[in-house]
Amino acid sequence: MPHAIASSSPACFKATVVEDFWQAWFDGSALPNPGKIGIGVLLIAPDGSCSEKSQLLNICGCNNEAELQALCAALEMAFAAGARKLLLRGDSDVAIRYVRGPDATQIARLSQQVAAARDWLPRFDEVQLVWIPRHRNGAADRLSRQALGLPPSPAPLARPRRRAR
Repeated sequence: MPHAIASSSPACFKATVVEDFWQAWFDGSALPNPGKIGIGVLLIAPDGSCSEKSQLLNICGCNNEAELQALCAALEMAFAAGARKLLLRGDSDVAIRYVRGPDATQIARLSQQVAAARDWLPRFDEVQLVWIPRHRNGAADRLSRQALGLPPSPAPLARPRRRAR
């Protein structure tokens, strides 16, 4: 039976045998917020081949709507490419929590997008939805910003590490 596995820790990747999993990263941006929506998806097949999607949608909405649109696009793209086991990562806590449940929203537009994403899950043998920090989602962020005609986000400044005493 298809199911989604939830985790918020990148450490869970070690527990998963990734060789037979497709991997995807998603991100959505709204400019301004709310405004035009751009989505970005990076998909990597088990053999290492990559596909990217950068798309300006013909709708307006908020950042959460953009993130959910990107999550649905990642699921659709992975399924069309033949993925049956998928490790899907994104930096939107809201999108991940709502799609994997049990959290819900009373906002009708978001509810519809959450339902659309959940409708994709049974088409896979397994989907793991994993939240990652924004700085680890650079490729998908670049693609979503590119769709809006924005330059890539500046790299975060490296902070000096504290020395152990």
